[in-house]
Amino acid sequence: MSLVAAELERRGIATVAIVLLREVAEKVRPPRALWVPFRHGYPLGCPDDPALQRSVLEAALALFERPETDAPLIVDFGSESP
Repeated sequence: MSLVAAELERRGIATVAIVLLREVAEKVRPPRALWVPFRHGYPLGCPDDPALQRSVLEAALALFERPETDAPLIVDFGSESP
């Protein structure tokens, strides 16, 4: 997914990735990534928890507000306010 994001960015389409494996994101270096500490298959957190899922999406979308000079950027979910 990170490689696709990088290619889309080169074509002028801004992207943000929600990643479950920080180590992979650090190697592939997507333009913008939000690392989440959830188990595989649950990038938005627990099922039936719309408040948590919304906060993950808001944190991911907030990465678009960061300056492009910050890219590549990996932010841990809940660690900082963009």
